[in-house]
Amino acid sequence: MKKLLKVIAPGAYTTVQDEGRYGYRQFGIPPTGALDRFSYCVANMLVGNAEGAAVLEFTFTGGAYEILSEADIALTGADLEMTVNGRKTSNWSAFRVRPGDTLTTGQMNSGCRAYLAVTGGIDVPVVMGSRSCYAGAKIGGYQGRALTKGDVIFRSDGDLLGKFRKVSEEWIPHYRSKIILRAIPGPQENHFDKQSIQTFFQSNYAVSPEASRLGYRLTGPVIALREGKPKSIISEPSLPGSVQIPENGQPIILLAEQTVGGYAKIATVLSTDIERVAQLMPGDRVRFESIDLAAAHRIYRQYYEGLENVRQTFEISKQPFYSDSPRSAEVLWQEDPEAFVRKINCCLIQM
Repeated sequence: MKKLLKVIAPGAYTTVQDEGRYGYRQFGIPPTGALDRFSYCVANMLVGNAEGAAVLEFTFTGGAYEILSEADIALTGADLEMTVNGRKTSNWSAFRVRPGDTLTTGQMNSGCRAYLAVTGGIDVPVVMGSRSCYAGAKIGGYQGRALTKGDVIFRSDGDLLGKFRKVSEEWIPHYRSKIILRAIPGPQENHFDKQSIQTFFQSNYAVSPEASRLGYRLTGPVIALREGKPKSIISEPSLPGSVQIPENGQPIILLAEQTVGGYAKIATVLSTDIERVAQLMPGDRVRFESIDLAAAHRIYRQYYEGLENVRQTFEISKQPFYSDSPRSAEVLWQEDPEAFVRKINCCLIQM
């Protein structure tokens, strides 16, 4: 375990997340975890981490951080400009940082959430089998809350990369302000008549400002309940992707921090499309497409085949992996002049 970074500015909402916390829903503990699973998994792949390593999840903005120990870092997810000591880095690729470096990000140009993976993974206590932050109960993550100025983050032990890695352009997602979400009708579609179901699947909805890790409220054409049906149902367990219709008729897409719901669910968004929901910003537009269970299973298999293809098609440089940080050469010269000379000679030979 090593000190990794000190928070200079935490961003809008930055938490520690991993694969999630499962098996405790009956106690009111939701799964939490990284909302954009693809970006989360690829970030860990880029720095050579095992599956399940904890990362930082940025929302809207990333913040600024002082680096306290050497590590490889990768930023995936939303289009977010990151600099090290003022020099811009490349997203969806690994780069090295060293003590004294300053890592800074701005606002997201597209998408809503980005993921920062580090060598070994973020090291925070494991609570109920997960390092993920569930701020609603103040458990997991960094002291059960979002990061604040002055926090010091540790990383687990892990080997630095020997070669540079980056994701091929074909696999990098592009986040748009208008998307189609694939969904299976139900489980309470019998609470809605044919017209209401057609309205749901044929209309455009906007993401309201009430969008968080609990769920996304949408605004658009009203979805009416079938005549004679109650305005609410007996509360039952809910899963990420469930689309509830509350009394006002405006859909709510439930996400990773919800455990029960008392409104009829007109449809369920595919698990593979939830990460697309997580990247929506207030004002973005959504339309739902109805698919059947067989198609959902096929899409699920294709999704994980694609994730494995990303792992196998990393562009790996033949050159040794050195940081391009402007400060790193100065630090190396001051701490180990002989190593500095060897590095320069190595670079000259390869040119």
